[in-house]
Amino acid sequence: MPTKIAIFASGDGTNAQALIDAASSGALGDSEIALILSDRPDAGVLDRAESAGIEVLFVDPTSYSGRSAYGEALAKHLKERSIELVCLAGFMRILAANFIKAYEGRILNVHPALLPSFPGARAVRDALEWGTKITGATVHFADEKADHGPIIFQESVEILTGDTEETLHERIKEVEHRLYPIAVRAVVDGKVRVEGRQVTVDEEART
Repeated sequence: MPTKIAIFASGDGTNAQALIDAASSGALGDSEIALILSDRPDAGVLDRAESAGIEVLFVDPTSYSGRSAYGEALAKHLKERSIELVCLAGFMRILAANFIKAYEGRILNVHPALLPSFPGARAVRDALEWGTKITGATVHFADEKADHGPIIFQESVEILTGDTEETLHERIKEVEHRLYPIAVRAVVDGKVRVEGRQVTVDEEART
């Protein structure tokens, strides 16, 4: 049976689209994107999912008493669909500890910076404002802290003279869209091992 994947996203969903395209081409191995879930009813990613024939689900966080209750609801929805792997793709909400525990080691995230530098929602802007010469993209396992879990892959992106937040982010997205499917495939294929914060990926899974 293929590994069932759920993608969580809050916005337009370009990273979700990269995963959808990779799944369609067979680049995600023996897996299936079975669900696209959002915390926003008007998220563009839901249109992408419908176009690809993938089930969509809006789970309204305001309908729950707090983060823990919301996490419990998310886990229930995934269990009902036999979801085995969660891919965060611009999901602008910190996941509750109970949800992280339920899917420990099975939640991936992509972030537009070289973590641990520039965590948070302003990562591209923060890198520009700091004046750093290099930023990039990180794919990592999610834990209870935002943009914090063990790192699977990273790739640098040079900051050019005259870069704006938009131009820099577009170049970072190109890396994210290539790197994220490779990481997902490596996890699906059992090519990733985690010991504490140290992640080892089999060499053949990197290409």
